[in-house]
Amino acid sequence: MKGYIFLVVTLIVLLSFSQKTVGTEIVDIGESKSIEEANKGFWEDDILKPPPNTQRSAITDGDKLWTSPVPYVLDKDLEMNAKGLVLKAFDQFRLKSCFDFKPRDSEEYYISVKKLSGCFSYIGKVISNGQNLSIGANCDSIAVVEHEFLHALGFYHEQSRYDRDDYVTIVSENIQEGREHNFDKESNETTTTQGVPYDYWSVMHYGKDAFTNGNGSTIITKDPKFQDVIGQRLEVSPKDVLELNLLYKCNSTIAFQMQCSFSDETMCEMTSCSQSGLAWEMVTKVTGGPMSDHTNLPSGSGEQGEDAGYFMHVSTASGQEGDSAWLETHRMSLNREHHVQCLQFYYYHSGNMSDHLNIWIREFQDELDLKGTLRLMGQITGGPTKHWKLHHVSLNATEHFTVEFEARKGAGSSAGGFSIDDINLSEIECPHVTIQLDDFEPLLNSSRIGTFIYSPRQYSSGGYAYRVAVALNNSHFGLFVQLVSGENDERLEWPCTERQVTFKMLDQNSNTQLQMSKQLSITTDRRILTDGNYLWGNPRQFGSSYVDDTGETIFTGTLFGRSSFANENELKTREFLKGGSVIFTFSFQDITPLVNGSALPSPEVVPAEIKYPPKDLNRGSCASSTSTPKPHQTTNESSFITHDPMMETTDYSNSTSDPQMTTDYNTTTLPPPKTTNESSFITHDPMMETTDYSNTTDNAPRTTNDSFTTLPTPKTTNESSNSTSDPQMTTDYNFTTLPTPKTTNESSFITHDPLMETTDYSNSTSDPQMTTDYNTTTLPPPKTTNESSFITHDPMMETTDYSNTTDNAPRTTNDSTTTLPTPKTTNESSNSTSDPQMTTDYNTTTLPPPKTTNESSFITHDPMMETTDYSNTTDNAPRTTNDSTTTLPTPKTTNESSNSTSDPQMTTDYNFTTLPTPKTTNESSFITHDPPETTDYSTTTSDPQMTTDYSTTPLRANKNHG
Repeated sequence: MKGYIFLVVTLIVLLSFSQKTVGTEIVDIGESKSIEEANKGFWEDDILKPPPNTQRSAITDGDKLWTSPVPYVLDKDLEMNAKGLVLKAFDQFRLKSCFDFKPRDSEEYYISVKKLSGCFSYIGKVISNGQNLSIGANCDSIAVVEHEFLHALGFYHEQSRYDRDDYVTIVSENIQEGREHNFDKESNETTTTQGVPYDYWSVMHYGKDAFTNGNGSTIITKDPKFQDVIGQRLEVSPKDVLELNLLYKCNSTIAFQMQCSFSDETMCEMTSCSQSGLAWEMVTKVTGGPMSDHTNLPSGSGEQGEDAGYFMHVSTASGQEGDSAWLETHRMSLNREHHVQCLQFYYYHSGNMSDHLNIWIREFQDELDLKGTLRLMGQITGGPTKHWKLHHVSLNATEHFTVEFEARKGAGSSAGGFSIDDINLSEIECPHVTIQLDDFEPLLNSSRIGTFIYSPRQYSSGGYAYRVAVALNNSHFGLFVQLVSGENDERLEWPCTERQVTFKMLDQNSNTQLQMSKQLSITTDRRILTDGNYLWGNPRQFGSSYVDDTGETIFTGTLFGRSSFANENELKTREFLKGGSVIFTFSFQDITPLVNGSALPSPEVVPAEIKYPPKDLNRGSCASSTSTPKPHQTTNESSFITHDPMMETTDYSNSTSDPQMTTDYNTTTLPPPKTTNESSFITHDPMMETTDYSNTTDNAPRTTNDSFTTLPTPKTTNESSNSTSDPQMTTDYNFTTLPTPKTTNESSFITHDPLMETTDYSNSTSDPQMTTDYNTTTLPPPKTTNESSFITHDPMMETTDYSNTTDNAPRTTNDSTTTLPTPKTTNESSNSTSDPQMTTDYNTTTLPPPKTTNESSFITHDPMMETTDYSNTTDNAPRTTNDSTTTLPTPKTTNESSNSTSDPQMTTDYNFTTLPTPKTTNESSFITHDPPETTDYSTTTSDPQMTTDYSTTPLRANKNHG
C-alpha cells in the first residue's frame, strides 16, 4: 500500500500528463446552488424562529451562547457527502477560531444535523434535546455548512446589521412579493457587531440577486468593486472569525500552531545553526532566484506588497558534500487528541540536483528533555525550480515537538541553494495531492478546449488507485477525479463507495487562517451508469486504457467532477493566482465510519519516500546555542554563531573582535598580547546541566557580574552579532570578546567533566609557537618558578570554597578558616575585615603582600558540588570581597595562576576569571578534577620538555620550591 504523494506540476512537464479522453465517459455534476435556490419551495428564509415558549432575548443575551466544544449529532439520514462536509467545516472553525465541536455524550443542548427540506438553522442556543440544523438537498457545500453553523452560534445575516445602510442599498422594488422581511434590519439594542467593520466578504451576506423578482439586483453595494463579491460561497471570512471570537470572548485557536512569513525581518521564534560553513540567512532576493519573497508576489487582482519582503535562504555554492544548515521552530505543544499535523510552506530550489531539503520533527518527553528524538518526515529532491513551489508534509507528533528544516549540500557544483517562505503548521490533515500550474493564464488561453492535465497515479489509504485532472476550456476550467487500475485491485471491494473527494483551488494568502479557498466535495456511491456498470466500479472491467511512461497499461474509469469549476475572472480574485501560478489540492478520504457514526478516526501518516537517507540522527537542538540571522546586507561583519550539531545539548559560540581572529567550533586563536607568561585554567562542574566557561584576558579595567564581562575597547573591531563595538564591551556566559594585544605567551585551557552529557572544550591560544588540541596546551618554558599555591576543596560540603594560601608570614589554620597576619592597609567588603588579624570565610581568602612568591597554583574540583567557585587571590593591596565578587588592586609584579589579576577594579564571579598582563611569570597552573565515576585530569604545562597525558603531569623541579 502506497502513501500519499504530493505533486507539483510545472509547465515544462505539464504536457506529459495531458491526454485525450477518447472513450472515457465524463460525468459533470453541474453548478452549485445558492441557499435561496436550495430553499425554493420550502422556506422563505434559512433562519428558523423558535416556538414562543422558548423565545429569549436577542443574541446579546449570554444564555443563547454555546460553550465550546459544542455537542453535535449527525443524523443517520443525512447524506454521506454532507456528513463529511460538516466535519471539514469543523476543521476550519478549529483552524481559524477558538471554537471546537464534539460528538454528543449526554448533553441537554446539542446540535442535531439532519437532511430536512432545505438549508436552515436557529439563531443561537435555543432548543434543548436536539436543536435542528438542516443540510438538505443541494446544501452540501462547505460555505453553506459554515453559514448555517454561524447562525446556530448566534449570527444573523450581514446585510441585517443595524449599520448596513452605510454600506449597501436595498432595492425594495426588485424584491419578490412576500419576501420583504428577509431584508429587515436588526436593532442595535438587541444585536451587536462587536465593533467589527461591515464585511462584504462575509459568508453571512446575501448575494446581489437574493430574492429578486427578475427586475434587477436587490442589493447594491456603496463601493462598486464589491458588487460581485457579496454572497460569496467560499469560506468564512477573517472578519466572520474575528466577530465570532469577540462574541465568545476568546482569542486563541484550536488547531493552529504557527505561521511565519519573516515579515518585518522577524524570525518567529525560530533559531538556526550549522554543521559546517552553510548558514540560513534572511534575505530579500538571491542571485539566480528567487528575486522576491513569496508573500509579496503579485496576485491576479494586481495587488502586491509595497515593500520587499524577507525569506530564508541557504547557499550551497560553497562548502563540501554533506554540509548542512538547520532552521528550527520553537517548541510546540499539542492541542488536539488526534495526532496529525500538517506543515505547509513554499520553497525555491536554485542549487544542484543532488542538493536536498530534509524536514524533521524533534519530540520531547517533557520539559527536562533537552535533546529530544529526531524523525525524518519528508525530503525535497530534484532539479532547480523557476517559481516558488507549495509543499505539504504530514506529521504525527504525539509529544511536545519542533519542526526542523535541514538544507544539505549534495555532490557537484551549485550556483544557488534552497529558500523557504510562508510557513504554516496546523493540527489538521494535509491534502493528499497538490498540482501547481505555473504561468497559468497563458496556458489556459492557449490550450485547446477539452485539454486535460492529469496527475500521476495516486493510492488512497485503503489502496484504491486514482488520479485527478484539470480540464482547460479557454475562459474557464474544471476539476475531475477518476479511478484507475492499480496493484491492489484484486483484493479490494467494488464498487468503491463512501470515499469523499475534495477539490480545492487554493487562496495563496501567506496565512492559512486568512485564506478563503474555493472547494467542492463529492462522495462515491453505488450509482449505476446507463451501460449498467457502476460509476465507481473496477476500471479493469469496463474502462478505457493508456500506457504510462514506464510501459504499463493502465485502465481508467469515469471522469467525475465539475467542468466549470471557476472562470478567469474569479481566478483574479483573492490570491488564487499568485506570481502567475495557480494551485489545486485534492483529498481522497474514507468516510465509511460516518455511515453509523458522527466522527472519523485519526488518519495514519505514511512514511515519506527518502532518496537520500540521513547518516546520523544523534544531533542536538539548535535552540540552546544559536543566534537569529540578520537580514542579508552588504556588511563587514558576521552575524552567525556556529553550533556543533553532533553534540546533545551544546552552546559553543565563538565571537571574535579582531580582523585577524580565526574561529571554528571549538577553538579561538587570539592575537598576541604585549607580554604574558601565565596559564589560565577553568574547570567544569559535572553536576551542572549546561556550562559556559569563558576565560577573558585583557590589560585594562573591567567589571564582571553574574553573567557579563565588560572589556575595554580595542582600537579596531570586527565583531559578530554577539559582540559590540562600544567602549564597554559586554561578554555573557556564552561569548567572550577580547581586544587585540600585540604579543602573547599564554594558554587558555578548559577542561571537561566526563560525567556530563554535553561538552564545550574550547582552547584559545595566542602564541604562534603554541599547539592546541582538545585536551592539551603546551606552553613555552618559564624563566624561573619560585612559588606554589595550593587550594583544596572539601567534597563533603554542599557549597564550598576552601582556599589555603601559602605566604611568608605566620598563620593559623582550622577546619574551614585561615587567619593571616596583618597587612599595613586593608579595605574590604562583607566577607573581608579591616582588622589586623584578617579573617577568611568559606568563599574568600585575603592575603598580605608577599615580597617573594615561591609557589605553584593548584585548584581541585569537587564533582559532587552543584556549583563551584574556585578563586585563589594573592595581591599586596586592599581589595573588596562579597559572596560572588572579589575586587583586587594592581600589584607591580605577579607570579600567579589564572585566578590572580593585576587590575585595580577587577570583579570576579563564579564563572569568569579575568587575568592581568604581568611582566614576568615563573609558575605553572595545575587544576585537577576528582569525578566519582570517570576521570579527566587535564594538565597544562609551560615547559617544552614536560610530558603530559590525560592523568599524569611530571613537573620540573624548581630551584626555590616552597
